[in-house]
Amino acid sequence: ERCAPGSPREREAAPPGPAHGPWSVEDILGEEDEQDRVPPQKLELLGESEELRDLLLNPHLRQLLLTIDQAQDKSSLMRKFMQEPLFVEFADCCLRIVEPPEKENILPE
Repeated sequence: ERCAPGSPREREAAPPGPAHGPWSVEDILGEEDEQDRVPPQKLELLGESEELRDLLLNPHLRQLLLTIDQAQDKSSLMRKFMQEPLFVEFADCCLRIVEPPEKENILPE
């Protein structure tokens, strides 16, 4: 069935995009994902980390990240890459930035 331009049905089917404003996290995450959500302020800390920047200079890590980004089945690829020490180091670095360990759990050196 064809819709006349500007009809309510056509407006509902229009995908969100630049004409509709920027997308938000809420557009892609449901309530069940709430516990895994990282606040934008914490994500900004990733861009400020020298340690993370140094890791991202590694061409092998960059290739792993590009492969995940372009993969159709990201979850099985992530399981495979979590066996790669370099990827685990990257993931751990990101987690330490957005979820710093509690001070009481840190052993004195």
